[in-house]
Amino acid sequence: MISRRTGLAATAAALVTTAAAPASAAAGPRTALQRSVDAIRATGATGVLAEVQSAAGRTVARAGSADLRAPHEPVPWDSSYRIGSDTKTFTAVLVLQLVGEGRLGLTDPVERWLPGTVRGNGNDGRRITVADLLRQTSGLNDYLAVSPDAADAFTPEGYRRSRFRPAVPADQLAAALSRPPQWLPEPGRPRWGYSNTNYLLAGLVVEAVTGNPWAQELHDRIVEPLGLRRTSTPGTSPYLPQPAARAYTWFPGEKRPTDTTLASGGGADGAVISTPHEHGVFLRALMGGRLLRPAELAAMKVTVAAEDWSPAPGVRYGLGIAWRPVPGVRGGVWFHGGTHLGVVSESGVTADGARAASSATFTLRMGDPAQEAQDLAALRLVDRALAAP
Repeated sequence: MISRRTGLAATAAALVTTAAAPASAAAGPRTALQRSVDAIRATGATGVLAEVQSAAGRTVARAGSADLRAPHEPVPWDSSYRIGSDTKTFTAVLVLQLVGEGRLGLTDPVERWLPGTVRGNGNDGRRITVADLLRQTSGLNDYLAVSPDAADAFTPEGYRRSRFRPAVPADQLAAALSRPPQWLPEPGRPRWGYSNTNYLLAGLVVEAVTGNPWAQELHDRIVEPLGLRRTSTPGTSPYLPQPAARAYTWFPGEKRPTDTTLASGGGADGAVISTPHEHGVFLRALMGGRLLRPAELAAMKVTVAAEDWSPAPGVRYGLGIAWRPVPGVRGGVWFHGGTHLGVVSESGVTADGARAASSATFTLRMGDPAQEAQDLAALRLVDRALAAP
């Protein structure tokens, strides 16, 4: 997650609309979920959409506007949004399904499946296992942090230049490997450090094992079996399926937000587009044992301390999913979280998959302390939604 900030978002008045709530969903101006959504909106976010679901049904809430040019237009119910790094949980499921089928091993070195790919400047794919990729213990640098274009990307002008240019995995990997690793893994002594490069490589491993594109495996193994009709990967398209709210980014030092709704497609580390409802369906299916066999789900839940994860305390990271202790939630909350230009995804699910909460906040404020307040409010929404009544 990144730290960020606002100011102009206050121009959009908070709106609560319940008449057009999805069929069979409960929504009301004074529900607990609505109060949590309003709290996120009060930090300056332009728009917020959230859903809590269980076997008993759905509760939905929204606040703010879909478009700052039309402040009285509410955020659409079931709006599409880029879930960012929440994609990593989907990718981890693909890898673990292949493990369950005996086609791949968590202890396999990356070199076995991607020979010669992770080499140079002290980087060594022979020392990094598939589990290291999924658990973020590889020591590889994050290509987003070390890319030569990183500084330019976080400006309005840089965004406009790149929004129609799809990312090239070879270039991303070259950037990550252009520097020595932060460390080389040692058996029995895991060190944790978040790096998008790990999931770029995990997607390539999926393709090497199956012979199919990562996106095809995602569709065939997760999207279609769960009936996720609004969940997709964008490929090279910068457009979002409709309906969707506009995504706004306050770039560092800028006094006005930039509409960053258009964005080039990504990969296995952050490309998935979904809705709060379908993201919740995925999380419940995962923890409910519908996507992984017991052995692979248990392996997913083997965690290491993620000491620099902010703003939640006590976070531990497993294979593509994280855990944190939450008072009132038996077994704690399993989650990930994702950030894309102009949108922050925050979600969580109980250990048994009985209850899930998903939210999308259509505002990102880079380098602004107010972003921390927005992130904390989103975490509180999930924690309160999943706590026992």
